[in-house]
Amino acid sequence: MGIAETYTRGRQFAVARPGSVLLALVGIILLYDLLSGLATGQTSFSSVGSLVWDGLMRGLVIGLAGIGLSMTYSILNFANFAHGDFITAGAFSGWATTYLVAGLGRADVGALLLVGAGGSVFGGTLGIGVTGTPLAVAAGALVAGVATVVLALGIDRLVFKPIRDEDGITLLITSVGVAFALRYLMQFVFGSSVRGTTSQPPSISLYFVDGAVRINAHDIAVVVVAGGLMLAVHLLLQMTKLGKAMRAMADNEDLAQITGIPTERVVRSVWVIGGGLTGVAGYMFILWKGTLGFNDGWLLLLLIFAAVILGGIGSIYGAIVGGLAIGLTASVSVIWIPSAFARAAAFAVMIVLLLVKPEGIFSGRSTA
Repeated sequence: MGIAETYTRGRQFAVARPGSVLLALVGIILLYDLLSGLATGQTSFSSVGSLVWDGLMRGLVIGLAGIGLSMTYSILNFANFAHGDFITAGAFSGWATTYLVAGLGRADVGALLLVGAGGSVFGGTLGIGVTGTPLAVAAGALVAGVATVVLALGIDRLVFKPIRDEDGITLLITSVGVAFALRYLMQFVFGSSVRGTTSQPPSISLYFVDGAVRINAHDIAVVVVAGGLMLAVHLLLQMTKLGKAMRAMADNEDLAQITGIPTERVVRSVWVIGGGLTGVAGYMFILWKGTLGFNDGWLLLLLIFAAVILGGIGSIYGAIVGGLAIGLTASVSVIWIPSAFARAAAFAVMIVLLLVKPEGIFSGRSTA
């Protein structure tokens, strides 16, 4: 290929895909700035490592929670805005269990079940953590998943099922109403205060030439639980009859019904699997960040939507990859911009990538 032909093809690509060219230029500029900062010492290797690790933790939680949202959309064809409050409900139910198991006999039962509302009891005082109270943490994660499944099934039966044949906008607006009802019910029961939930976990240090990246036991728990559940979802989709039925229904619900697939059973399975993953994601998110508030899930929801859309709405693998991309962007972007704009940077990356590939990273492949 001659120089003239290369130039012609390059010009044609730039004209046809200006978004791709712009994205590449921005990436080159940011990479150059980062490398310059590392070379001159203005940016430390350890700080970059810490930001990348923080982004990975955030991305794993977003990706795990995004699986449930993506499944709901691909099977039921509506964006469930109550998903964020399912996360919070799972977190509160799980942490109420953890407090009860860890503090039984050491504090008032009512205060434990309310997760120390009003400062009545503190997680640090109870020594709550993966290493300090492993049984309490395991019980909390399990209850978080089960309670969210029960909540999701109950709301589907009472609210969504009667209007399932309506258009997506009706379901979407209904889900917004459900979200507000759940959020302020939790505020009424548990209070509006943000409370600490764990004691300081033990950690290890990974040393760089100019500092260290600290990885604690709660970080490792997030990696193990989120990674294990994501692997389980992959095996479910690819190696079980239920997974094949879910993929078939996501592709064409009418055809799935004609071929004898029990679609109502598949819908229930979606709520069970999605609800369980969402509840556990909410619990692990609080374990990782160490504080709990009644609107945590709502604040996380927009990032989850961004991840699902970026990955290709309807694609579970896309939700995982999109979650990691959004989490890493939100954390690493503080190298170049103030931390107050980190969320905006995550959405900016989503918009730019969608301009380049409107169908999302995984091309909108349903379910899988």
